[in-house]
Amino acid sequence: MDIEKSCTATSANGREEQQLAQLGYKQELPRKLSMMSILGLSFAIMAAPFGLSTTMVTGLTDGQCVTIIWGWVLVSLISLCIAASLAEICSVYPTSGGVYYWSAMLSSKKWAPINSWTTGWLTLVGNWTVTTSINFSGGQLILSAITLWKPDFVPTAWQTVLMFWAVMLCCTLVNLFGSKFLNLINTVCVWWTGASVLIILIVLSVMTPTRHSAGYVLGHYDASASGWPSGWAFFVGLLQAAYTLTGYGMVAAMCEEVQNPEREVPKGMVLSVAAAGVTGVVFLLPVLFVLPNIPELLELPSGMPIGAIFMHATGTPGGGFGLLFLLLGILGFAGTGALTAASRCTYAFARDGAIPGSKIWSHVDQKLELPVNALLLCTAVCSLLGLIFFGSTAAFNAFTGVATICLSASYALPIFISLINNRRHVQNAPYSLGKYFGYFANIVTSIWICFAVVLFCMPVAIPVSPETMNYASVVFMGFFAIAAIWYLVHGYKNFTGPTSLSVIPGIEGDSQVVEEQQFTTEGKK
Repeated sequence: MDIEKSCTATSANGREEQQLAQLGYKQELPRKLSMMSILGLSFAIMAAPFGLSTTMVTGLTDGQCVTIIWGWVLVSLISLCIAASLAEICSVYPTSGGVYYWSAMLSSKKWAPINSWTTGWLTLVGNWTVTTSINFSGGQLILSAITLWKPDFVPTAWQTVLMFWAVMLCCTLVNLFGSKFLNLINTVCVWWTGASVLIILIVLSVMTPTRHSAGYVLGHYDASASGWPSGWAFFVGLLQAAYTLTGYGMVAAMCEEVQNPEREVPKGMVLSVAAAGVTGVVFLLPVLFVLPNIPELLELPSGMPIGAIFMHATGTPGGGFGLLFLLLGILGFAGTGALTAASRCTYAFARDGAIPGSKIWSHVDQKLELPVNALLLCTAVCSLLGLIFFGSTAAFNAFTGVATICLSASYALPIFISLINNRRHVQNAPYSLGKYFGYFANIVTSIWICFAVVLFCMPVAIPVSPETMNYASVVFMGFFAIAAIWYLVHGYKNFTGPTSLSVIPGIEGDSQVVEEQQFTTEGKK
């Protein structure tokens, strides 16, 4: 039986290597991950309880209960449309290049290089900043635990940055030396998160002396703290949900480490969003039922009210920390998973010569079976981004804003290109949305992301000061300048898009469609 399984796995790996070669690449990373692992990785990156907790100030400022719970439901439904649209394209082109590869393959030959370059840099910056934001907020959450015993404690900028660096270091070490256990880690993440949400639900339901009514939880709306017009504040507050639900597209970078990626990665991508949506509702409802005085929460120097909410509900600092510890466990999975996906994204983009020093960053260490240099580059970039905190205490808002803007825009480009080409490239996709739902999901995605890119440059509240300004647009333009300069210096003459553009004949016309049909047919067998 073991021999039969081994032969089957060898045969599958051979087929996948051949499929990857058709897409223009050599198999360099081992295929050890399952659909459950991809679901767990995507679920870990989104980390609904952790993400919703670290950004709760946004929701409490911009509408409170209505924005938090109904904003989450709204964005979850939209995210399902986005994830399904990406999953359909991913099933046709399952490579680590992800969205930048898809943008090239869906474009005409003339526009493929610039579309690929733009999408690639958007997803690269999005991967780096979402990893930064997860680990930076994790460092802040760890320090906020001290305030459970010492309410007047305010961490200095150095303490915050050093804690952030410590979290980054831990995530890097796990990626370097625990990669062989990645399947197990991602699976445990699902169980840890589910158990944590259940424990929090039970403890808050049993121990809280007083609770709000269901009418308050589902219908209370107060945006007076934001300074924005009442209706507009609701949309600004959607950053809490939109930031949390951004990581599902990042797992496309793991396609070359999964068996049957044309089926398993799309399923994991969509199921993780559905699971995160349900998990978020189950987590948010008991938290909103036990909310203490909201103005006091907004005045906390840590900017992280979740610990205070837990302490209020349990009545003791120890009880509050016990529940907070569950969220810190989710942080470990989220930070590690985000760095994993970011390193693979960096490796894939470098492999096509789009990053300065590409040969260095695309190297795969044969002993560790990892793109170690790409991993270390991600760690260095994220760590350097943390220095922004010395100039502005609103650095976290900049990280979350840039991550949401870049990842959303990178998702939109291949979907929009497919849409304007009448979705002809995904007609025979192994993971098909069908004609009518496919158009619906693609249109909803395009409209929402165009709106969101503008929306999430807005500050959480007005009027603003240099300390509270949302610097997302500044950080975004900084990276845009780097990408533009490098394109003029190097990309314009040397970057022709993914390697496959020189392998698959004719980006335009029937030759590409035939090639796609051959690939998708093989994927269905």
